[in-house]
Amino acid sequence: MTAVLPSVRTATGLLPVQRLTRFEDGAELRAVLWRAGPGWRMISSATLGGGIGARAWVLNAQVAHGYRRTDPERHLAALADGAGLRGAGVGLMTAADVSRPGRGRSGGVEAVATSGVSVRGWAASPAEGTRTPAGPGTINIVVAVPVAMSDAALVNAVATATEAKVQALLDLGYDCSGTPTDAVCVAARTPVPGDEVHAFAGPRSLWGARLARAVHGAVREATPTP
Repeated sequence: MTAVLPSVRTATGLLPVQRLTRFEDGAELRAVLWRAGPGWRMISSATLGGGIGARAWVLNAQVAHGYRRTDPERHLAALADGAGLRGAGVGLMTAADVSRPGRGRSGGVEAVATSGVSVRGWAASPAEGTRTPAGPGTINIVVAVPVAMSDAALVNAVATATEAKVQALLDLGYDCSGTPTDAVCVAARTPVPGDEVHAFAGPRSLWGARLARAVHGAVREATPTP
């Protein structure tokens, strides 16, 4: 049984988030919700709503440690429905505490991150990969950019956000590039006739540099010091 309770606090800005609480299988679990509304295109590696397309909300839901469900997409869809969300959106999962997400801002770009690094390592590992679904993500990053971007720039933005995440971890003193199940979502405005559609989001481009600083700040704030 899942019950979604009203948000306990709402932040302001380009990326205002609500904090939700629910009781599931006898445990109190939390979630972070961004009701973006219309006018956004998002790129994400998320289980629900991944890829590139128009999306109206982003839900980052905490699940219990030792999560064993094999239908995370269906689970997230049910949580979104319980929160009253309609239309296409992005659903992320994490076993980490999401009650105090980190925030970062730079030049109009905003980022929110939740982070737990108990299971971490380097991306290039001698360990063999698996065919089974990964567990719930641990470092989840959501970024909002107030301009329109091409598909290629959105892909570039994901790479830039990932680089900034790794930089933040190294700055904090971690010897890792992340966790095996990190996820990211970058939102940019839907192109409007007459507006510029930005083609670049690398770390030295105008908006990529701002995105990198925002993500770096959010991850540093969300991640406990070693």
